[in-house]
Amino acid sequence: MKFKSMSMKALAAGMLASGLLMSSGAALSATTVRLAPTADLKTLDPLFNTAYITRNHGYMVFDTLFSQDSKGEVHPQMVDSWKKSEDGMQWSFTLRDKLQFNDGTPVTAADCVASIERWAKKDTLGRLLMKAGAKFKIVDDKTFELTLEQPFGLVLAALSKPSGMPLFIMPKRLADTDPSVPVTEMVGSGPFLFKKEEWVPGNKVVYVKNPNYVPRSEPADGLAGGKVVKVDRVEWIYIPDANTAAAALQNGEVDMIESVTPDFLPVLEANSEITLTPSVASQGMIVPNHLFPPFNNAKARQAMYHLVNQVEFVSAVGYGEKYRTDYCGSMYTCSSPYATDAGAEPFKTPNVEKAKALFKEAGYKGEKVVILYPTDNVNSPANLVLAQALEKAGINVDLQAMDWASVAARRLKKDPPAEGGWNIFITHGGYFDAGTPVTNPWLSAPCGNGLPGWPCDEKLDELRAKWIAEGDAEKSKELAAQIQAQAYEVVPYVMWGEFKPVIATRGLSNVDLMKSGIPVMWNVEKK
Repeated sequence: MKFKSMSMKALAAGMLASGLLMSSGAALSATTVRLAPTADLKTLDPLFNTAYITRNHGYMVFDTLFSQDSKGEVHPQMVDSWKKSEDGMQWSFTLRDKLQFNDGTPVTAADCVASIERWAKKDTLGRLLMKAGAKFKIVDDKTFELTLEQPFGLVLAALSKPSGMPLFIMPKRLADTDPSVPVTEMVGSGPFLFKKEEWVPGNKVVYVKNPNYVPRSEPADGLAGGKVVKVDRVEWIYIPDANTAAAALQNGEVDMIESVTPDFLPVLEANSEITLTPSVASQGMIVPNHLFPPFNNAKARQAMYHLVNQVEFVSAVGYGEKYRTDYCGSMYTCSSPYATDAGAEPFKTPNVEKAKALFKEAGYKGEKVVILYPTDNVNSPANLVLAQALEKAGINVDLQAMDWASVAARRLKKDPPAEGGWNIFITHGGYFDAGTPVTNPWLSAPCGNGLPGWPCDEKLDELRAKWIAEGDAEKSKELAAQIQAQAYEVVPYVMWGEFKPVIATRGLSNVDLMKSGIPVMWNVEKK
C-alpha cells in the first residue's frame, strides 16, 4: 500500500487566527446564521456538476416547479395548477401569480420551458423525458403544455427531482446558455439572494433574504410547502479541518455544521447547548472503473462484494449503532419504498476465499489496483478498510492520497490506471440520490453514459425502460427488484453500508426540514 497523509489543520487554524471566520460589522446587525458546509463552493451553475455543495447553493437562489415532501410525495411549488390527460400523454401547467426573478423581471412560461430544455440535456431523468418524445408549447405568460410520444410515468418525479441535478428555473436569457458552458450570473426566484461580491472561494459564501420572494401558504415539509425565510443573512464558512469546525460550533463562531465528522460526535453529544439531528440514510458506494482490468470483468466486481463487511466499513468511518444500519442489501437504501433484498443473499456474508477465486476467474495477474484516496473526506477511513480487504484477497493495492477536489477531477479521466487513471474511488449517496432505479447514479447510468466508472449493461437498460414506462405502483416495485437482481450480477457499483449523516446546530430552531439531508435555510430561526 502506498499513500501519504495530508493535513489541513494548519490552514484552518490560520483562518481562525486571521479572523476569517468573523463577519463584517454591517452583518452583525442582521440576524445571521453561519453554517460550516461539507465542501467549498467552486461551481455556481447547478447543471454543471452533481456536487452537493452546488445543489445546496441552487436551493438557496432558485426555485422549482414541483417539490417533494419528507415522504417523497410530489407537491406544486412554482406551479399553481396542472392537469393531465387520462393516458398521461398530455400535460398542462399554470404558474402561480406574481412570481419574480431577483432582477425584477417576472417568471414566465417561456423561462420554465427554456430551463427544462437546458436541464434535459444534462440530467438523466431529463434525457429520459426527452427520449419519450417530450414537446413543449407556450400557451401564454403563465401556462405551458407538455406532449409525449411515448408513455413516461415519471413526469412529476422528473420535474420535482430533489438531488443530482434538480430542475431549477432561471430566466430564458440564461437558460439559453449552452449546457456545456456554466452560467455565472445567479438570477433566480428563490428565497435568498447570492452576494457574489462577498464570495471568497475557499473561505466564505454569503446569501441574504430575498425581500420579493412570496412563499406558498402550505406548511413546510421536506422540500415542499412554504419557504418562509426568518433570518436576514446566511454565511457558509468553509472549515476543512473537522476539529476546527467542531471547536467553532462549541465556541459560537458558527451556528451549524452541515455534516459532523463521526469522530467528533461523542464530543458534541456531551455539549448540552448543541443539538444533533440525524438525516435520512445515506449509502456508501465503491465505484469501480469498468474500462480497465480487473474491473472490466463482472467477476472481479462481484469479488468486492465478498470483501465488504458493512459494519466494519461504517464503523471505521465512525458511525456508532444509532447512526447506522448493520446490514442493508437494498441498492435503493432500506428506507426507500423500493427497498428489496433481491439478489443480495449470495453476498451477505464476507468470503475472502470466494473473492480470491472470482479475481482469478476474472484473469487478475497481479497488476496494481489504483484507489483514489481523499484524505479530507468523511469517507476516508473506508478506503483503508477496502485496501486491507483487497490485499487479503491477493490484490496489489496502490492507495494514492490526495484531496477530494483532486479525486473529483481525476475520476473523470479515462486514461489507463498506470498512466494517471484509476481503478476505484469511494463515495456515498444520500437518500434522494439512491432511492429509485433512475436517481441512484450508478444504477441508473445507461450504456454510453459519462458517469465516472462508465458502467454499461443492456439488460439493465431494458429493465429500466420498462420501469420508467410502468404506471402501476406494485408492478414498478417488481421491476425495481428485477433491476437490483441484475445489478448484483453485473455490479455497476458496490455498496459498503448505510448510515445517517448528522447535522449539528447551536442556538437554532425549526431545523427538522434538514433531515432531508439538504441544509435548507428557510423556516430556520435563531434563538
